[in-house]
Amino acid sequence: MGFKDIIDDFLNRTPGHDEAADIPTDTFEEQEREIFDKIEGHRKYREGFYRFIRHPLQVMMEDPVTVLFVSIPAALLLLIGGTLNLVFSYGPGVLFTTTMVDDVLVFALLIAIVPLAILDLKEALRVSSIEASLPNFFRDVAGMNDSGMTLPHAIHIVSEGEYGALTPHIRKLDTEMSWGIPFVKAIRRFGDAVNTPLAERSVDLIAHASSAGGDVSEVLRAAAHDAYEFFNLKSERRNGMMIYMIIIVMSFFVFLFVIGVLSSTFLSTMAEAGEAVAGSGSSQTFMGTVDLFLYNRLFSHSALIQGFFSGLAAGIMGEGRVLAGLKYSAIMVLIAWVAFRFFI
Repeated sequence: MGFKDIIDDFLNRTPGHDEAADIPTDTFEEQEREIFDKIEGHRKYREGFYRFIRHPLQVMMEDPVTVLFVSIPAALLLLIGGTLNLVFSYGPGVLFTTTMVDDVLVFALLIAIVPLAILDLKEALRVSSIEASLPNFFRDVAGMNDSGMTLPHAIHIVSEGEYGALTPHIRKLDTEMSWGIPFVKAIRRFGDAVNTPLAERSVDLIAHASSAGGDVSEVLRAAAHDAYEFFNLKSERRNGMMIYMIIIVMSFFVFLFVIGVLSSTFLSTMAEAGEAVAGSGSSQTFMGTVDLFLYNRLFSHSALIQGFFSGLAAGIMGEGRVLAGLKYSAIMVLIAWVAFRFFI
């Protein structure tokens, strides 16, 4: 290495020398593109379908509807595979002469809706627990703040209590405020984590009032009163609509009872009379031949349809949501299937 090369190498190593100037522009653009691609890839894996692939259980617990990505393909697989297996094993006549295909259809329907019904029920219980505890939390923090405690200290004391499903979110709020995160920012993150309409509404009220310079204690009391009234109105509506849910369920059981009586008495008698007339060799007919199996199968289909849609109607009337009726639909469909397979 010559003297000139040594000097150039020394200059390249000095702090004042701009090494970036020696890097071609194409290299900078390539590095920048690579960084943005990594950011975009990371964002994809944190939301949407990619996040569901990586963390399916967590996503399904947060958003119960996503379980349909699993339950519907499983139900279709059972329906198509079961039907083809029956046709290949017993011939095409199995579709019209037995109820085995109906059994496959019922179980496929249950596989499709039961997981969603269970997760939706769990989410509804979580939301109900949070909405019941939210007014008490705001009221307790306001009371301790009025007694002279600072807001972070008041939240720390409250976090040691028990507030149902709200407790872990309160403790996370306490941890964030202990790290020095401002109250408005921490309470907004608290609302995003709780993720219920009432919590988002209350947190938005508290954050705007606190940012405007209002008394935090008064704001918390106003939010507590609003949350309490909201929860009471929701409970009164549910209690008031309970009678209509009972009417829907009772009408379904009355329908099953009438069909059972009709099938076991009237239709059975008609079928026996028709067989007796046909066996006597008489040229006269007794109102034609009564196909008892066909009638029972039609009644079975009507009971399954009524049970499914009656459950959805009960969910809408009782809780104001179609998904809330899936649990009633699953129960009534199962009851109808058991009734026709073992009793009617």
